[in-house]
Amino acid sequence: MTSFRALAAVKRMLGKKVGHAGTLDKFAQGLLVVLTGSMTRLNPLFMNLDKRYSAMIRFGCETDTLDPEGAVVRSAPVPTFEEITRAVPQFIGAIEQAPPLYSAVHIDGRRASDRARDGEAPVMKRRSVTVHRFDLLTYEDGLLACDIAVSKGTYIRSLARDLGRATGSAAHLEDLVRTEIGPFHLDEAHRADEIESLDPSLERSEEYLLRLPAMNRMTCSNDELSRMVHGQYPRSALALGRKGWALAYDGDGVLQAVLDLANRKIAAWLRPYIREEGGYETL
Repeated sequence: MTSFRALAAVKRMLGKKVGHAGTLDKFAQGLLVVLTGSMTRLNPLFMNLDKRYSAMIRFGCETDTLDPEGAVVRSAPVPTFEEITRAVPQFIGAIEQAPPLYSAVHIDGRRASDRARDGEAPVMKRRSVTVHRFDLLTYEDGLLACDIAVSKGTYIRSLARDLGRATGSAAHLEDLVRTEIGPFHLDEAHRADEIESLDPSLERSEEYLLRLPAMNRMTCSNDELSRMVHGQYPRSALALGRKGWALAYDGDGVLQAVLDLANRKIAAWLRPYIREEGGYETL
């Protein structure tokens, strides 16, 4: 199942635009954060979060896609666990990493994977990423189980490739499960085939938003909310500076909108109404 296909049930249930914050490769599984309606504008809030994976790395051969679906392009002897243990520390912390050739990285306007399928061999530029942890769990018959926490933009497939080469062997990623995205965990997620039986709750959305780092809270007057409907940034938000985001509540403590403090704009409305003197005005 592709990440896009997993969103189909959410779209059917809500009848709204849907999007996800960070795709998963087809062979992988695990946690996907889904945004709906106006919340899709909050994608940058979620895309920058760290991620954690349970990974299975197969030593002895490297594939062109660096996953189990690719063709073997190089074989080498399987390393010992001691050799792997000695090599791992060089992949912890800030490192330079080349993305996989078969990836969504754009080169001159086209995905690298599309160029590779057309027979091209584009050079993948190395970029800075951070590996927060790289814990080795078990190793048997050339198959390494590990727990890895990384910054955004880190490819676990590339880590598998590079670890294989660092041990004088070859390796690819055999299995991958994403277990965490920032403060969100797989054990609280719902399967795609369970979505239609859920009762969507805006209050849960508020709870999720409050978990995010750099999230402020503020109260707007009715006059401010009325002007915000027409795109005016609330003056009371200026005191929060220009870092992070803020949840804007009305005088009754009801969440109304999310503010982008850095760009001083209203990022998304969470409710279809705002309070006005004498009732509600539809947005």
